[in-house]
Amino acid sequence: MSRYWSAVVHDLTPYTPGEQVQMPGLIKLNTNENPYPPSPRAIAAMQAAAGEQLRKYSDPSNAVLKDAIAGHFSLRREQVFVGNSSDEVLAHTFHALLKHDLPLLTPDISYSFYPTYCSLYGIEARQVPLNAQFEIDINDYCQPCGAVIIANPNAPTGIALPLTQIEALLQAHPDQVVVIDEAYVDFGGESAATLVDRYDNLLVVQTLSKSRSLAGLRVGFALGHADLIAGLERVKNSFNCYPLGQVAQAGAVAAIEDEAYTQQTAQAIIASRSWLTGQLQALGFEVLPSKANFVFARHSGHDGATLAAGLRERAILVRHFKQARIDQFLRISIGTDEECMQLVAALKSIL
Repeated sequence: MSRYWSAVVHDLTPYTPGEQVQMPGLIKLNTNENPYPPSPRAIAAMQAAAGEQLRKYSDPSNAVLKDAIAGHFSLRREQVFVGNSSDEVLAHTFHALLKHDLPLLTPDISYSFYPTYCSLYGIEARQVPLNAQFEIDINDYCQPCGAVIIANPNAPTGIALPLTQIEALLQAHPDQVVVIDEAYVDFGGESAATLVDRYDNLLVVQTLSKSRSLAGLRVGFALGHADLIAGLERVKNSFNCYPLGQVAQAGAVAAIEDEAYTQQTAQAIIASRSWLTGQLQALGFEVLPSKANFVFARHSGHDGATLAAGLRERAILVRHFKQARIDQFLRISIGTDEECMQLVAALKSIL
């Protein structure tokens, strides 16, 4: 049936998500899901919203959710955009803000959805190599461009830039949009949300999937100058006026408001990450310094793909990438303490 495709479809290489395998006793450490349940307040709010009112359309302005997010970050409603996952928010961002005459700058090793969006929307991109330590060096971005997008902390490395570096990047590109994708920022990174009022070229993108344990709800948001947000709204309202249903909005508001619970689970994951890093290093792994809810590790004496296969045989899933420079690394999501201990025991058996 491909003869009926539009021309653009033939050239697309879709993003490949982590496996969602159904297996008895599976330890799933391959998709960076939070090992802890959502806030009880969020669950209660969603249950309350799942009633007779679902026969009606949800609020297309998402006013209550925007106000909750704006209040959390000390911003105004017109500085907030919400969407069906940060992936949708990013898609609208690429479409609305990142296509220009000069190329978009993005790291060569980063979220692999970025090249997909560029292909889909016909955006010329220039990949900027990470340095030898797999870090983003902002000096490498001091070149002509149409816009910049980086993930901070970066994925799949987990390495984070300090806020001073983000601000230097913004100052180096005063006439270009700079997008900071902060999916993992609550696990030890510094959010650029505090810079939104000072830089009209900054857009910060976050998600409720990670630190708020709501990957199944699909809610993301962006923070930025009102003009940037207005551009995103124009694209969104030309695509889907109702991307978030009533249940999703209710759960998202409650999750945003329950900051104590978010911090509690994030700190538990940070502690587990520290323990797991030490255990992996004791087994001879090199582990990059992570500020995310995963670690990125390789072993000089064992092939990455072989290790991933050995873990899979023991019903433990981790993420292995075939991409050049990182094909020996495993990206391992932080699970519960029990899951982390079982991972270490399995690796000891394999090694």
